[in-house]
Amino acid sequence: MKMDTTTLWEKFNTQLYFFILKKVKERDAVNEILQNSFLKIHQNIDTLKDASKAKAWTYQIVRNEISNYFNIEAKTIKKSTLEISTTAEAYEELCCYDRFVSNLPKEYNEVIELVYFEGKKQAEAAKLIGISLANVKARIRRAKTILTKNFNECCKFEINEEGKLTGENNCTYHHN
Repeated sequence: MKMDTTTLWEKFNTQLYFFILKKVKERDAVNEILQNSFLKIHQNIDTLKDASKAKAWTYQIVRNEISNYFNIEAKTIKKSTLEISTTAEAYEELCCYDRFVSNLPKEYNEVIELVYFEGKKQAEAAKLIGISLANVKARIRRAKTILTKNFNECCKFEINEEGKLTGENNCTYHHN
């Protein structure tokens, strides 16, 4: 079975988002790395000979993009606050993941913020919130399900007639 970019996107985009977020912890950078990764995946999909290795291949590309991000970040002088806020606004137009996280029910948003944005361990988040570790894990699973559904409805990607990855950005779509 031959893999295509759309299949890999649908299968792994949420997992990859959280994988990157665990490493980078900056939402704008996560979106940029995810976008760059899928661009490279699309450009190199023909080099994937064994579909059973698609996940490992995809994660390796993402790890390389994370490494590239940190290499560039180490060489770059921080931009002014004004430039950074302009960049953040531009990313909101490209992807509405931040809005989806903010719009999660409070109990799901709380664990996602603690674990993925503040870098707390799940057990630590459980103590802070005053719930069991099993409950934290269940809330994370439910939050990821909601995020996946919302993201796939909002930002649809497909391959155009020229074989290029194109996306439909429907971020005016409101989710609760």
